[in-house]
Amino acid sequence: MKVLGIESSCDETAAAVVEDGHTIISSVVATQIPFHQIYKGVVPEIASRKHAEWMLPVVKQALKEADLSLDNIDAIAATNRPGLMGSLLVGLTYGKTLAWATGKPFIAVNHMLGHLYAAHLVNDIQYPYLGLLVSGGHSIICRVQGFDDIEVLGTTVDDSVGEAFDKVAKFYNLGYPGGVIIDRLAKNGDAKAFSFPVPKLDEEEHRYDVSFSGLKTAVIHQRDQFLNNGYEPTNENMCASFQETACRTLTSRLFRAVEDTGLTTVVAGGGVAANSRLRALLAERTDLNCIFPPLKLCGDNGAMIAGVAYHFLKRGDRSGLDTTACARIPQFKRGLKS
Repeated sequence: MKVLGIESSCDETAAAVVEDGHTIISSVVATQIPFHQIYKGVVPEIASRKHAEWMLPVVKQALKEADLSLDNIDAIAATNRPGLMGSLLVGLTYGKTLAWATGKPFIAVNHMLGHLYAAHLVNDIQYPYLGLLVSGGHSIICRVQGFDDIEVLGTTVDDSVGEAFDKVAKFYNLGYPGGVIIDRLAKNGDAKAFSFPVPKLDEEEHRYDVSFSGLKTAVIHQRDQFLNNGYEPTNENMCASFQETACRTLTSRLFRAVEDTGLTTVVAGGGVAANSRLRALLAERTDLNCIFPPLKLCGDNGAMIAGVAYHFLKRGDRSGLDTTACARIPQFKRGLKS
């Protein structure tokens, strides 16, 4: 079964053809980074307009690289939540229209299910496992029983980790996208230079939850108060120390979930899953089977959407053409598809 997957939840216009939920036949991603760099962040109006401009050529390119026509496609899938509403509507409307015009089945896919599934595209992963979803909008630790059977154990109580990276980079004029630049600068810095505060939450109420607002504020407004003796307050040192604190905050909660659940397989997904320090900290746990997607599948892409859609189709599920977009996930509970 060949599925055409369309992704437009933020600032990447993407389309891919995936066969049987695993074989990526083609994957095209058109990035809007040059158009948002001047603003040091994603401008929703620009993002949606670029999606409208690029959607048709990106889909055509994905079909061309797959050496297929729409006649060879068995179903069409598109992201419908969460994300920027204008961006979501472009891809969702295009996907539904294409399905209606060709008489193909249509599947609306939750973006977060896609990020969690990305590692499955290149790995044979058995359920259950612990999932770590980290991106510009989300920081989630979850127990995964199936491709759409997910119990959220913990999430952020304020900023996501990706948002904290982006805001620190914007404040210090480091460039955009912030997470990539901080990761690069950190390689030439010393993580011991600054002793930034580790966010603390009540263990009874927030056993697996994380917080990054206080850390972000400390790095932005009180940076030099946490400088250790003998170190220079360089951007490289700041990035290394900030990144270390943020990644250890995530892994401390994740490892707590490992101890409580007894699950020893961890699957990461989302843009921050590309962070080199996060990958290194998880790799240090030799008692765990930590699985990451390839770097090209950490960011938004159509292949992860098509992969998830295949399993819905295989189960007999279909989405109506009256399916709407939603900027947020209404409630973090079991079943992120809802």
